[in-house]
Amino acid sequence: MVIKQYFFSLTSLNKLSRLFYSLMAALLFITLSSSLHAASVTASLNKEVTIENEVVQLTLRADFSDTGNGPDLTPLQRDFDILGKSQNSQFSFNLGTSTALNFWVVSLMPKSVGTVEIPPIKIGAHESEPIRLVIKSSPQLMDSNGNPPVIMRTEVSEIEPYLQQEVILSVKLYTSVAMQNANRSVPSHPDLVIERLIDDQMNYETINGTQYQVLTRDYLAFPQRSGILTIPPQSIQAMINTSTGRRMIKVQSEPLNLQVLPIPASYSSDTWLPSQEVTVSASLSKTNNAPRVGDTLIWTININAKGALPEQIPTLDFNSTPNYKLYPKPPKFDNQKTANGVTGNQTIIVEVVPTEEGSLALPDINIAYWDTEQRIIRTATASTKEINIAPLPNSTNETVKKEADKATISEPLPAQTRSVAPISLAKKPIVKTIEPSELDIELTQADQDFSFRHYLVIGLLLLAIFLMGAWLIIWFKRKKAQPDTLNHVPTLQEFAPLSTMDEQSAYKTLITCCRQNNLPQLRSSLLEWARHRWGDDEIRSVDDIKRLTSVQVTQLLMESELMMYSNNPSHEWQGELLAVALEEYTSGQAKPSQASQLKTLYPNF
Repeated sequence: MVIKQYFFSLTSLNKLSRLFYSLMAALLFITLSSSLHAASVTASLNKEVTIENEVVQLTLRADFSDTGNGPDLTPLQRDFDILGKSQNSQFSFNLGTSTALNFWVVSLMPKSVGTVEIPPIKIGAHESEPIRLVIKSSPQLMDSNGNPPVIMRTEVSEIEPYLQQEVILSVKLYTSVAMQNANRSVPSHPDLVIERLIDDQMNYETINGTQYQVLTRDYLAFPQRSGILTIPPQSIQAMINTSTGRRMIKVQSEPLNLQVLPIPASYSSDTWLPSQEVTVSASLSKTNNAPRVGDTLIWTININAKGALPEQIPTLDFNSTPNYKLYPKPPKFDNQKTANGVTGNQTIIVEVVPTEEGSLALPDINIAYWDTEQRIIRTATASTKEINIAPLPNSTNETVKKEADKATISEPLPAQTRSVAPISLAKKPIVKTIEPSELDIELTQADQDFSFRHYLVIGLLLLAIFLMGAWLIIWFKRKKAQPDTLNHVPTLQEFAPLSTMDEQSAYKTLITCCRQNNLPQLRSSLLEWARHRWGDDEIRSVDDIKRLTSVQVTQLLMESELMMYSNNPSHEWQGELLAVALEEYTSGQAKPSQASQLKTLYPNF
């Protein structure tokens, strides 16, 4: 019995000890686990010593999940260029607990040589320990042949160009290694108008035993100021792979100087056009097989300038004459770009309305330009082949009638007797001796002859009036069936008297008419305003307004006349441009408008 009690007490003591040790072991495991997985930020570099322009990778590790917005990299910007950042996250579960690991890999480029310290990087509520990095100077990167892996060169087609002359700027990039994230500069200068010429051209070239891939990029440059212009160096920045790792390279070309020549004193034209060659062609096409007075002909003018943009080609002035009316349309611009440069093209369409029969001869087209190769002034000329203009269908009848009228008026009167009075009145002594019966007979015969002549004249007049009325009816019918080919501009007497009090009110009425596109009222409003402004002695027709106003107003008035006399509906006329031109003319100040990129190509010299 004593032995059993002793055994029971010993067994109970072992169970209590085992339970105690188990609890202590569990407590120790929990303590170690919490200490091993304490929240922390760890920073490390892929190398402790590097060379300039070489990429260094900084790895940041956060052993917790609450990272907020990620690492704050602002402290790194003082000594490094941050090239990129990537992130990766890992999660693990063990014995009912979860662990979160977050990684960031940051690519850095040192800004200077020496020993720099990567400051503590804060992630969430925690931060890393500082790290030191040694940056050494590196010799120039060369291949086995002693050649650099990347070369950049620039060249121009002309060192001494004239003002606004075409200059081809070629930027050549030589590479013997693959580049990543390349960033090239773009040529720019405040006194140069620069634009791309053609797509990049690629070829291969061997220099000192090293084969390079050559990428040529051409630009068009037009100097806007005479004197010395310096084109800044062109540069490229890219990433390449070397035996020691990825490395950033920066290469640039040498600067170029242009000696821009001014306009020569021997150049006598009013418009400056430097070009290698200018060609002009002109043709006059018919709208029907037998053009007549009043028909519309198409005059096409093509101007090509080699080595110049189409905006540099001077505009042409077109003046109507008593033989024809000219209605030019806005020119069309085009250009052709090749490796040898640009060729500007300007196409002008002019509608020609002849007003007289016979041979229609249009003026020659002359374009003065400066030959940049021979350095002399030249003139490109084009002539237009003449076209015979037939008269109107009713013009022959009118001519015959006029000749008949002239013949009738100039024909001498028939011979008359010495006295048209009765004999009895002319010779009184004889009348007394004549018998009364004979006198009555002679007087009666004379009265009857005189009455017959009157009846004959009256009948002929009535017949002429009838024929004239019939001719006028036929003429009016023909005139309605045919377009108005006489190009008659009504005079002032055909308009109503002045209906406005002063010039200001007439001007407001005119501007309102233009802005409302009221073409039928345009002519009367124009003459109303012009009579107030210049007086009745100066204004007789719309042509007088064209003579006294600006070139732009004149051209817009000619376009409105074309719309009025053409078959196009008058509601298609847009008067806003005419209103703006009139406002600019009366105020003397040009309104701002959108200019083209080459607006500076036409300075006043």
